[in-house]
Amino acid sequence: MAEKFGNSRWVKEGFLDNRVDGNVVGQITFAALGSVDVYLRGNCKGEIVGKAIRFRNSRFEDEELAGHVLADFEIPQVGEVSLIAFDPHPMLTPHPYIEWFSIRKNHYRIELAPGDAWILPDSEATGLDVQSEAIRRALAPQARSTREREDSDWV
Repeated sequence: MAEKFGNSRWVKEGFLDNRVDGNVVGQITFAALGSVDVYLRGNCKGEIVGKAIRFRNSRFEDEELAGHVLADFEIPQVGEVSLIAFDPHPMLTPHPYIEWFSIRKNHYRIELAPGDAWILPDSEATGLDVQSEAIRRALAPQARSTREREDSDWV
């Protein structure tokens, strides 16, 4: 079962940067936890593949309960992308969707309201270069597969 962060209301804002193929880095600010660095193997999907995005949750709530529920949340977050897209399913209204697995095999999902996330123009995305590279350099060595398989099983 995925941790949904109080139906995403405990997610305040953040950015994700997929401008380097094969990884998504960023920061997400959570209720009770503050800002958390993120390094995920994989890529975004659809119109945001290879892009940097920002998001600000219009439904954010800074609830005390978040601190209790998220007490075991790994900081920083290192893992693998499951699905990061603005249009995650053809049967649903398009909306920002962020889903990943941590290296401890915890499953996380954030669903935002349409309009709560946007693609950064190149002029703004380059402003993330130093921060994104610092996260990539610090966290990439910790990354490993979250799947229950040997690579040779998939040859």
